[in-house]
Amino acid sequence: MENPQKPDNYMVWAILSTLFCCLPLGIASILSASKVNQLYRAGNYQEAQKSSDMAKKLAIISAVLGLVVNAIYFFFVILGGE
Repeated sequence: MENPQKPDNYMVWAILSTLFCCLPLGIASILSASKVNQLYRAGNYQEAQKSSDMAKKLAIISAVLGLVVNAIYFFFVILGGE
């Protein structure tokens, strides 16, 4: 029986979302991403896929939340300056 393809761990996206967007969700995304390779090597393919999906979801939420918060911040800075 052939092993399923290793899921992407989304580590780059997790790190970028941590650095530039939302720190708490980014850290959670990094933790999920770090589990993917370990679970895959252990033969736990379903859990590796779940961890990959969670890392992706948290990175996306972190990025969107960071953009929204930054947009609101800049909106108030511009209005507050007038």
